[in-house]
Amino acid sequence: MTTSVLSLKKEVDRTAIREAGKCLREGKLVAFPTETVYGLGVHLEDKEALQRLYEVKGRPKEKALTLAIADYSDLQKHHLVLSPVAKRLIERFWPGPLTLLLKNERGEKVGVRMPGHPIARSVIQEAAVPIGLPSANPSGKEPPRSAEEVLAYFDGVIDLVLDGGKTEFGVSSTIVDLAEPRWGIVREGTISRKEIEWACRGLSGF
Repeated sequence: MTTSVLSLKKEVDRTAIREAGKCLREGKLVAFPTETVYGLGVHLEDKEALQRLYEVKGRPKEKALTLAIADYSDLQKHHLVLSPVAKRLIERFWPGPLTLLLKNERGEKVGVRMPGHPIARSVIQEAAVPIGLPSANPSGKEPPRSAEEVLAYFDGVIDLVLDGGKTEFGVSSTIVDLAEPRWGIVREGTISRKEIEWACRGLSGF
């Protein structure tokens, strides 16, 4: 197959955004930039697309995907439960390089992030379906910071790459688990532990 590449280095091209959203709705795999690294978008409710993504990345099937959202209203749409700590971190760091592990109303743990990059949020909003967004690299390899690095991994393997230039941080998002009785940092990334603790000072559990 041929991997299409659309450049958005200078501005957010609505035609390219619409094409990316259409591809995701159709179950195709689309790489696009976030402020941290490039992500590989997939329709979370398309079983065939999910299977393909896991195969392409070599990702363990038991490793769940993060839900990427474009707007605060999506938190209610997906029935996510927000503790005071979650609300504080969302207020302080979203949109941005923070992934939160939350529980939904059924008690299931869900990873969720609102990227700070305008291309990422535009694509997620345009797709209008639940989007998973792991990093656009094979499991165990360095996450890509540019479209060229994505293509070095996946040229001829995935369907579309939106080239938004190099990412701002080049380091993966910080992951904070708020689904357990006490908080915990699963991965310290762009946002440091000290920044998380400072933001939530005075709240229960910190």
